Amino acid sequence: MPETLSTATRAEIAVAACSDLFRGQHDILASPAGIIPTLGARLAALTHAPSLMLSDGESTIYGDVPALGGVSEFSAGYLPYRELFELIAAGKRHVVMGGAQIDREGNHNFSAIGDHFQPHRQLLGSRAAATNTINHATSYWIARQSTRSFVRDVDFVTGVGANRAKAAGPGAARFHHVHRVVTNLGVYDFSGPGGTMALLSLHPGVPLDEVLDATGFELHVPETIPATRLPDEQELRLIREVLDPAYRREQEVSP
Repeated sequence: MPETLSTATRAEIAVAACSDLFRGQHDILASPAGIIPTLGARLAALTHAPSLMLSDGESTIYGDVPALGGVSEFSAGYLPYRELFELIAAGKRHVVMGGAQIDREGNHNFSAIGDHFQPHRQLLGSRAAATNTINHATSYWIARQSTRSFVRDVDFVTGVGANRAKAAGPGAARFHHVHRVVTNLGVYDFSGPGGTMALLSLHPGVPLDEVLDATGFELHVPETIPATRLPDEQELRLIREVLDPAYRREQEVSP
């Protein structure tokens, strides 16, 4: 397995990118979904965002930062599900959701593929995706970017993009903030024309053509495209030795 900075894997680069989603954020609840975002949030808490709150997703705020699949040694507080809605309404949360589809304007779908009344594939359902997107920072993690996941129009809107939030009026648009999208190929934000998706960085070794071929809409590409940063030596040690010694990250993103 890789043991030096120069051989950081694609999965480890994605973990660092997900960690950076929480940069500059303090005293909020991180709610990541997926192996890579979970490692990213925990890495952030161990490095640049020590006041980030982490939970078990059920009722407990961690008092430490356990390894992936590990058990927290002690609790920092009780967070029953009913109180989660108070955090959401106060904007004290940053969720990283997965999804089957996302479009150029940040509309997101993890409900169903195809006609919603007779779908080809039933997924999770709407859950609280719309509530998340209009109340606090929301980012997305797409483990396998392709024209099936980056689509011109989502089949059903679960997470609300900027266009729909604006059309719904101030109540929806006031706190709407889709922050970034991280995939196995790069990092994106919504700084393109009219608030559309733009390429923020390419993961090292990924050619631009691969990203464009895996995108089903017109993506804003800046004249100069930086590379996604590599995790530093401390971060690699934490990822490999503390947070994920079983290398489960490599199952979610292939080398």
